[in-house]
Amino acid sequence: MMFASMNNSILAVSLLVAAVSRHGVGAFSTTRPSFAVAPARTTGYFGASSTESVFALNAGGFEWEDPVEAADPHVENPYLNKELGTDAEGLQSDPARLLAPRLQGTNIYFIGMMGSGKSAVGDVVARRMGSYNFLDTDEIIEKATSMSIPSIFEAEGEEGFRSIEAQVLDSVHAYVRCVISTGGGAVCRLSNWSKFQTGIVIWLDVAPDTLISRMQGTDRPLLQTENPLETLETLLEERTSRYSQADIQLKITPEMDANAVAEMVIKELHFFIDENPPAWKQAKAKAQAEGLDWVQ
Repeated sequence: MMFASMNNSILAVSLLVAAVSRHGVGAFSTTRPSFAVAPARTTGYFGASSTESVFALNAGGFEWEDPVEAADPHVENPYLNKELGTDAEGLQSDPARLLAPRLQGTNIYFIGMMGSGKSAVGDVVARRMGSYNFLDTDEIIEKATSMSIPSIFEAEGEEGFRSIEAQVLDSVHAYVRCVISTGGGAVCRLSNWSKFQTGIVIWLDVAPDTLISRMQGTDRPLLQTENPLETLETLLEERTSRYSQADIQLKITPEMDANAVAEMVIKELHFFIDENPPAWKQAKAKAQAEGLDWVQ
């Protein structure tokens, strides 16, 4: 296949170009945080970077490593405390701005069917967060190959396209502080999930009839059939078991625009972080609950 052995350096350059074209900045780190999560998700998503200094406290025959203040931004869920993010003049900050310090570099991946709004919503979320970049894997593929998605499907078939897509995800997941829109079929390759699971995965769940109304006259390769709606229903049925593995599932209704969905995404992310605290915070809370007063 023409692109099967695409050089990762080309993809990395295209990745930067895509970031610059969307937000005018490309200064995001390629250093992965040390809190990348195993698939079982048993230790939480967030934690101190391996470059952070820690205080070692000896107690009970083991060493407790307590992250320094810099590792814990002490930012709470603004939806639970309306006073958070309010300045001296009583002006309320955007809850999205408070997500970045709570995420501590963790990437956000949007999954879902074609036409579900992953790119539009992801762009809004990243812009509102301020310190995160938005990346669209389809856009990166087109920049890397100098071909449109339909042209790639025509030349290489769906399998060839999925191979390119997997290479792009290999490059993307090396970066942090990114909101990433993925292709509708990216979930079908199990190997891609090892990349998704380094971040937080959000499924934008949209009914097929809503999807088809959004894509009238589309040139999307998989919908060039006699009955596009039936094709969408079949694809959704085939992929639902994969989509449902997302950390957050959002039911999107026809009247919701990108801004409304983004607002829901931001709120759900704050509550998700509450429910999945850093591993070191879990350990600290457990120690405190057991009466270990050496934990301050």
